[in-house]
Amino acid sequence: MLSRFLQAKNEEKKKPKERRPFLASECRDLADADKWRQQIIREIGRKVMDIQNPGLGEHRLRDLNDEINKLIREKGHWEVRILELGGPDYAKVGPKVTDSEGKEVSHKSHNIRAFPPLFLCFFFPDYLFTGRF
Repeated sequence: MLSRFLQAKNEEKKKPKERRPFLASECRDLADADKWRQQIIREIGRKVMDIQNPGLGEHRLRDLNDEINKLIREKGHWEVRILELGGPDYAKVGPKVTDSEGKEVSHKSHNIRAFPPLFLCFFFPDYLFTGRF
């Protein structure tokens, strides 16, 4: 009985969960913008782990890939907003994708979406994801 009372008291003290703003431009605080970017990165990581499950059906795999691409696009919007608010430029310090010769590959110039190697892992189990195309 006492534990239920203490649990209810603790829940009253907690502030309600904040929802991420729909538009990054609605955020006015650098710390909040960075917090939302980190949340998106965690969501991307969770979905990448899910997409690597070999037991997924093709439809679920495609849905997860679409969700990951959407989150990556949203992360870009938050990075732009962080830069506007005076924060660091995460686009310059982020990891780069290289080809088999070690040259940097621009996904925009080659029309590559976020996770084609994951599709290769799914359809060709012998393919190892090395971060290179």
